[in-house]
Amino acid sequence: QVRVSESGGGLVQAGGSLRLSCAASGGSLNIAAMGWFRQAPGKEREFVAAVRRNGGIVTYADSAKDRFTISRVNAENSVYLQMDSLKPEDTAVYLCAVAQRSITWQPPKLQSEYDFWGQGTQVTVSS
Repeated sequence: QVRVSESGGGLVQAGGSLRLSCAASGGSLNIAAMGWFRQAPGKEREFVAAVRRNGGIVTYADSAKDRFTISRVNAENSVYLQMDSLKPEDTAVYLCAVAQRSITWQPPKLQSEYDFWGQGTQVTVSS
């Protein structure tokens, strides 16, 4: 049974920073990419950032570019999301996901391309 667990969420003032962590373990884990999504109350879940295991190719949503940085530690099956210059509109539950296949050289952005999900960690940015 594959498990994906996130940590690092919390309450921060606008302009502040948070670092989210995610680790995958268990089962016959074959990771092609890991990604972060977020879901705000009353809104659809949306893509934030992703990284390929091999080569470290990254991709970001426009809302995350220049403020968020995704990184990975392959040996730990872990991925991190450094979030700087946080805004109130970044408030959401942040979920980590694992993709076992990556059809293109870019890490996947669609939820349907991810196989395993964590429960999420709450990020609240106050104004």
